[in-house]
Order: sequence, then structure tokens, then C-alpha cells
Amino acid sequence: VKVVNSGGGSVQAGGSLRLSCAASGFTGMMLEGSWYRQGPAKARELVAAINSRGVPTHYADFVAGRFTVSRDARENTLYLQMDNLKPDDTAEYYCIVKIEIGDNISNYVGQGTQVTVSS
Repeated sequence: VKVVNSGGGSVQAGGSLRLSCAASGFTGMMLEGSWYRQGPAKARELVAAINSRGVPTHYADFVAGRFTVSRDARENTLYLQMDNLKPDDTAEYYCIVKIEIGDNISNYVGQGTQVTVSS
């Protein structure tokens, strides 16, 4: 199983980015997933989560309606649409997804993608 994060980059405050978390190399199903971030000298934070039915189940308070989590079940891909980005959003973003393969369900972590927001 391979989980690849992409979509990060450098933007100015107020800009947008769409992060992707693509799982491949297996025959099974991506269930629930979550996005986390860790900024410089900061603790890891849960940003957003979505359940196996594609319903968002959590947004951090600091998201404040700016981010949207979604998933494409057919493509086994998780997304995080980030709008109105702020300098405080600068961090390494990565996903954790739960994948079902036969009778086995395990968590897999993406390698992360850097988001840098300048003022």
C-alpha cells in the first residue's frame, strides 16, 4: 500500500490550495481519513476528518469554515480544499487513512506536503 500526499506549495495570504492523499497498490477500500498538520515548533494538530460514508466528522476550530475535506471512494483519494489561507496555516500537512483489505483494516500515513503561506 502506498499513500502519497501532494498539492502543497507557497501562496500568499488569502490564496487557496487543494491537497490530495492518494492510496494505491491494494485491492480493497479506503474507509475514513484525517488530515493533520505540524507547523514549525508546534505540536501536531488534527485539521479535519471524514468518515467512510464521505461525511466530514471534524473540523478544527482554526479552520473556521475555510477548509473542506472530501473523498473520492472510487479513486481511493482524500482531499483537503483550503481557502483564505493565513500565515498561521504554514505547516507540513499529511493524511492518515484507514484501509480495508479483506478482513484486515489498518491505518496508513502519507509522507506529507509542505504548505507555506506568506503575508
